[in-house]
Amino acid sequence: MKKRIKPGSAVVLFAMTMILLGSCKDKNSTKPTALSVTDTKEMEVPKKPLSKEFKDYWYSGNAEITSYSLEQARYGELREGKAVLIYVTEPFLKDKQVKAEQSGPSNIPVLKLNSTKKYLTGIYPYSIMSSSFYPVHDNQHAIKVTFSAQEWCGQVFTQLNNRKKYHVTSFSYFEREGDKDITLEKEVLENELWNKIRIDPSGLPLGDFKMIPSMEYVRMSHNVLKPYEAQASLTLDNGINTYKIHYPELQRTLEIHFSSTFPYAIEGWSDSFKSGFGDKAKTMVSKATKIKTLKTPYWRQNGNKDLSLRDTLGL
Repeated sequence: MKKRIKPGSAVVLFAMTMILLGSCKDKNSTKPTALSVTDTKEMEVPKKPLSKEFKDYWYSGNAEITSYSLEQARYGELREGKAVLIYVTEPFLKDKQVKAEQSGPSNIPVLKLNSTKKYLTGIYPYSIMSSSFYPVHDNQHAIKVTFSAQEWCGQVFTQLNNRKKYHVTSFSYFEREGDKDITLEKEVLENELWNKIRIDPSGLPLGDFKMIPSMEYVRMSHNVLKPYEAQASLTLDNGINTYKIHYPELQRTLEIHFSSTFPYAIEGWSDSFKSGFGDKAKTMVSKATKIKTLKTPYWRQNGNKDLSLRDTLGL
């Protein structure tokens, strides 16, 4: 996401830069040193207004829960399972980057997505969860993204915080992945696109650009978490939009299918990538197909009497 610099600020910045270059210039240098955007104060991008339609749907006191039947490629085989996308709006603290417990003028309203997958690999189960917190005003990258996976070999966890740069901490039981603390330049996050679709799909990035793949894919494929070249397109067929992302270097193609009208419901997705090890690795396609959607305050439905709601969702 490009950062805008106000005209007045730009003049001051240019003048200061010329003064610094005049006093500190290398005698052998003929070109001025450009200031990095990360060396200046980050400018605030204007907030996009929220429509009445958006407010009525997302601020009704309910979450949107959608279940999916899942075919997940893992270790060179397709596994049957279930996936769930839970969308809900909530206030977020700008500095601590956690849910705000009290209202305040500095809180950032976000559309949160909790995405879960559960499937079996032989005798042992996989449980995967990703969370992304994206401003409803669609004026900056996701404020925070987390990912965790649990299976009988162990567990892994990654957290990205949107600060001056992306600050990433990750933990794993694998030796070569280990505990890490890194920073990344701000590029488009695949994780945030699932939120952006629900807010304003007309603003989805298209063409060729750099993108940081989903934390789930990076962890499960044991690739490096970094920006990769990506190619994206958006097509419409019988009322369903398909947002297609291709990563040439990763030999991976993700397609997200969603309704072309508000609230832009996610109908399903497919993810094509190599699965397996060594010579036995082959390109496979993971797929998810929608089962059922509920609008409900699930956080209040934690009694035994509420178990039947899982049957409604096909879980």
